[in-house]
Amino acid sequence: MKKIFLILLTAATFASCSDDLENLNVNVKDPSNVPGEALFTSAQKKLVDQMMSTNVNDNVIRLLNQYWTETVYTDESNYDLVTRTIPEQHWQYLYKDVLKDLDQSATNITATPVGLTENPLDKQNKLAIIEVLNVYTYAILVETFGNVPYSQALNLNYKTPKYDDGLTIYKDLIARLNKAIINLNTGGKSFGDNDRIYSGDVTKWIKFANTLKLRLGITISDIPTEAALAQATVSSAAPLVFTSNLDNADLKYLTATPNTNPLYVDLVASGRSDFVPTSTIIDRMNTLNDPRRSKYFDSNMDDPTTPQIEYVGGENGASNSFANKTHITPTIQAPDFPGTILDYAGAQFLLAEAAERSLYGTPANAEAHYNAAITASILDWGGTTAEATTYLANPAVAYTTAAGTWKQKIGTQSWIAYYNNSFEGWSTYRRLDFPVLDAPADAVSGIPQRYTYPIIEQSLNKASYTAASSAIGGDAVETKLFWDKF
Repeated sequence: MKKIFLILLTAATFASCSDDLENLNVNVKDPSNVPGEALFTSAQKKLVDQMMSTNVNDNVIRLLNQYWTETVYTDESNYDLVTRTIPEQHWQYLYKDVLKDLDQSATNITATPVGLTENPLDKQNKLAIIEVLNVYTYAILVETFGNVPYSQALNLNYKTPKYDDGLTIYKDLIARLNKAIINLNTGGKSFGDNDRIYSGDVTKWIKFANTLKLRLGITISDIPTEAALAQATVSSAAPLVFTSNLDNADLKYLTATPNTNPLYVDLVASGRSDFVPTSTIIDRMNTLNDPRRSKYFDSNMDDPTTPQIEYVGGENGASNSFANKTHITPTIQAPDFPGTILDYAGAQFLLAEAAERSLYGTPANAEAHYNAAITASILDWGGTTAEATTYLANPAVAYTTAAGTWKQKIGTQSWIAYYNNSFEGWSTYRRLDFPVLDAPADAVSGIPQRYTYPIIEQSLNKASYTAASSAIGGDAVETKLFWDKF
């Protein structure tokens, strides 16, 4: 009942409500009676909350990817994922709070008759958008764990669901996404104000779906057996992806609890000082004279011994004095700062990869996409076109003169750009192997390439867990997943 109450509270706060007195007869304790639109709002918010969160019980990818490190309690910066059962929280949020609500939302919307004055395309669009978010969420689960429950997931008839092969799931997700894109029709509307990302704008959802499709195609592009699928997926999606920062998938948070950005909850409302940016990212951005430093970090480092240095990062994995290190920008700590899961800069980095891989265009096209990606990131953070031009003229940044292979150039710059979208940064790092990150001295493992499976699965679903663990090569954080082995 508590969950249903929160769903209704979230939807009521985020969206305008009907005053229809017939709603008084609805049994709000039964999920089947909750409006599908309200369940969609809840699932959408829970998804972005989990992807944005920096609560050490729920999401530590900012620490794994060495954007931030801890000050006093350093277990998670040293890759301890077990003590706080972090994988279990990620698993539960995505399956229970996102996928299950999306599933019930689709069921309820499907069961609701189309009114005589309603456009049937509205309903079709709603179901297609739900499917797009299903694909996104399952992709995150596969990229986090590897093999996961899929064909038997969400079905109460299966108390111990099997884990499906990660590549098989991924290929099915591409097929599902293709169908959803076909069903998105600009001749109809969708969720309106119940959609906190695009306010029901179907055109933008089409761009989101194709950007997601491009991302899926690039992810499998190193697998020799899937070359044809990668080519078809990337080439068909690329012309239809985001075209500006106005297309960014930003969930609009509010200034009042419980609808604030989770970073505000974790960094401000908590009253704690647990995190500082790492020297890993600050030193690299200092070296490049990156104009986003003043946007990413707060120049309030109070150490009197180094007054000439404006940005000083914390040592990754070590105890760090909060007062003596550069702090996280107050910008992202605002309660209504939006949460972004896919953006135009990321789409351009993916297109640069696609060009270098000759999946869409040729390597000669990569530089233009690389430049567009960096420019988009700088502008999205409030920088200027002049700053972007100056930065791109730096020989250490310019595509023709920056050090290393194309993977190093794109990998390094996309990692910087994904500072506030840590999962995308982690995925790009794993796929391209850049930038080079060193594990902390006291790390309990190598740099995580995946989350381990939830401990509870070993107890309650042991046979399926054991089979999955064996299939992926062992339930260790260092185990490379199917798309990352080449």
